[in-house]
Amino acid sequence: MSRVPGWLGRLGAGLSEMSERLDERRVEVQRESAESEPAPPEASAPSPEAFPQDSVPPVPRPDPAHAVPWGVRVAAEAGWRLLVLAGTLWVLIRVISAVQLVVMAFVVALLLTALLQPTVARLKRAGVPGGAATALTAILGFVVIGLMGWFVTWQVMANIDNLSDQVQGGIDDLRRWLLNSPFHVTDKQINGIAQNLRDAIGNNTDSITSAGLEGVTVVVEALTGILLAFFSTLFLLYDGRRIWEWTLKLVPAAARPGVAGAGPRAWATLTAYVRGTVIVALIDAIFIGLGIYFLNVPMAVPLAVFIFLFSFIPLVGAVASGALAVVVALVTQGVFAAVMTLLVVLAVQQIEGHILQPFILGRAVRVHPLAVVLSVAAGGMVAGIGGAIVAVPLVAVTNTVVGYLHTYSREQALRHAPRPRGATASNVAPVTAAPASGAEQQPEPAAEPPATDA
Repeated sequence: MSRVPGWLGRLGAGLSEMSERLDERRVEVQRESAESEPAPPEASAPSPEAFPQDSVPPVPRPDPAHAVPWGVRVAAEAGWRLLVLAGTLWVLIRVISAVQLVVMAFVVALLLTALLQPTVARLKRAGVPGGAATALTAILGFVVIGLMGWFVTWQVMANIDNLSDQVQGGIDDLRRWLLNSPFHVTDKQINGIAQNLRDAIGNNTDSITSAGLEGVTVVVEALTGILLAFFSTLFLLYDGRRIWEWTLKLVPAAARPGVAGAGPRAWATLTAYVRGTVIVALIDAIFIGLGIYFLNVPMAVPLAVFIFLFSFIPLVGAVASGALAVVVALVTQGVFAAVMTLLVVLAVQQIEGHILQPFILGRAVRVHPLAVVLSVAAGGMVAGIGGAIVAVPLVAVTNTVVGYLHTYSREQALRHAPRPRGATASNVAPVTAAPASGAEQQPEPAAEPPATDA
């Protein structure tokens, strides 16, 4: 056993000597390989003799993206995004045009729901069941609308003979006034104008007949739209909350909180617009109707109803209804009555524009007049009279939604921003979001749109 440590020592010394020899051999091999390789050329600028006299050394080209100016790149990025948005909007308009009757019926149902929903809520608070309150309110609303239409038709049919005689007498009075006026109108010129009108009617008989045949199709479509609007209003009044909750499920989860907050504000804006417009239209109809009644203009009540209905079309409706009242006064009562009717219409419209609308509608649905004009024109071009009616509430709701989503995204960004080092709850200012544009000083409704179950 005493020989074992000595044997192990000799084995370790031999291994150490072998390792040293291998290291020496590795160093010699590296030295020999380094001596056998040629020396690299010195890094120096190429001499002019290295290139032909008619050639230039190649210059490295920059990245094409960096060669384009920054403004052009920004314009290109914004351009293709605008093209995508324009294409999407065009496709959306085409789809809406294809199903225009369904879309317009649903939009009318939304407006009627915004008008009738407070009545349903009051009946529910009085203890009436939800289904009975919805049915009673919807039936009552459509009966009132039907009675208005029947009353106008009855008044027109009952006074059509007397009105035709008054129109003929008014035309004769207008002719005599023109002959005796300082405009030097001759009887030959008046007869020529009348003959041109008769020729125009005779030459366009086929067009008038085809328009009458197309009117049958329009009546059928109108009845279909009325039925769709009626049933849509019923379901929105009765089951509006669940419809809204189902719609929220279609929104991506990341955007759902913002949309859920924008919905009640949009519904409040739409409700305020519909109620305010009805009140303003009713005041216009009452005061203009009283004015033309005291001026002995025939069919004052039907004209007042027409003024009420046309008032739902911003700007254009007031002008059209006022012009209709002035023309009826002119051909039935003469120039003086027409001038007085014009003064009454202008006075009421000035009071409406400067007092009624700011006071009743307030800041909840305030839209710039230029936006009103452009939206009414665009809505009329896309969907006719119906498009002109729904254009302004659509712009008001869009303004409210965009303003709220902008404020909500900014609030979320500030809330999730990293705090400065050493910041505490006492020295970090609280995040307060400004009220959304178009919804200032407006209390948040208790239920989502259209909230009819609460």
